[in-house]
Amino acid sequence: MGNNFKMVAKTLYGFEELLAKELRNLGAMNVQTGIRNVSFEGDTGFMYKANLCLRTAIKIIKPINSFLVNDEHELYKKIYAMDWSPYLSVDTTFAIDATVNSDNFTHALYVSQKTKDAIVDKFRDQEGKRPDVDIKTPDMRINIHIQKDQCNVALDSSGASLHHRGYRTATNIAPINEVLAAGLLLHSGWNGQCDFLDPMCGSGTMLTEAAMIACNIPANINRKGFAFEKWSDFDEDLYEKIVSSSLQKTREFHHKIIGYDKAPSAIEKAKDNVANANLSDYIEIEQQNFFDSEKFTKNHLHMVFNPPYGERLNIEMEEFYASIGNTLKRQYPGTDAWFITSNLEALKFVGLRPSRKIKVFNSHLESKLVKYVMYEGSKKGKYIEKDKA
Repeated sequence: MGNNFKMVAKTLYGFEELLAKELRNLGAMNVQTGIRNVSFEGDTGFMYKANLCLRTAIKIIKPINSFLVNDEHELYKKIYAMDWSPYLSVDTTFAIDATVNSDNFTHALYVSQKTKDAIVDKFRDQEGKRPDVDIKTPDMRINIHIQKDQCNVALDSSGASLHHRGYRTATNIAPINEVLAAGLLLHSGWNGQCDFLDPMCGSGTMLTEAAMIACNIPANINRKGFAFEKWSDFDEDLYEKIVSSSLQKTREFHHKIIGYDKAPSAIEKAKDNVANANLSDYIEIEQQNFFDSEKFTKNHLHMVFNPPYGERLNIEMEEFYASIGNTLKRQYPGTDAWFITSNLEALKFVGLRPSRKIKVFNSHLESKLVKYVMYEGSKKGKYIEKDKA
């Protein structure tokens, strides 16, 4: 317990409770949700495990200081006053990431520059040399967040956003973010206990994330690296133990995960990405137009997909969304169908009443994750669940 420290996991809007649940399941202490973030406590090994295993986190940062600040001169003085020697030396490189939401500070780039100046001036004054800035691959990435007059300084243990899983090398016109895909799957209740279909699979991200959840494979097992691996106190043996322990918790999957897409180019990209994730044994991908398809199983089917919104793909929205509803009604009894859209007007043409609506964001687009329950037998085509939105 004495070695525990506070960390903050950043996430997407609407995924805070999902992330908090993930953290508790991993063993985090003192988990508290914020807006697009969840704070928690753990030791160094847990920091490694959080980066490796969390599906809905974008970054894991380690706060090291917090203070009030009213202008750039005060920011410079307080950053300069900090002891940077535990984190940096004249031989390490660093980069600053800043976000600001303040009347006193309006330009994040300027805050980054003042922070950089204070750090390099401190080293130059004390040691006669200064560490270099490396924006692309620094040894240490420092996070500055100014909210009104509160400045929080943290170390970024992740590096590149954790949605960069490492398996996706080929994408289509409008690929879905891996963290977004995982969060949508978790919101839908997907746990690998039945057959799964993504009927518009694109480059296969939803399929891959679904398989990783079903098999309890660590989300970032295919990633090339994390920022903490360049830290001076990085414990490689401990990290290898964390990886080994996490892989021992994987499980077998005894159902089908299938993806359709009508574009041959998408099929090839999806197969490549699935192969990169070492999941080809668990995922089948077929060239198929969803609107001409039928349910492939007599058992319950879980469906999650990301249809075109009309933002970057030119389609006739009214006809397209009507076809989604008709296909579900006629061809997919015994199915829980979930999909995300930012085109809220187009939802009217589905012709079904969603039983759930969850507000999420796809990049900058406010969207809804909607659920349609298609019943078996005499209830086929009925969708009487009360709207919870």
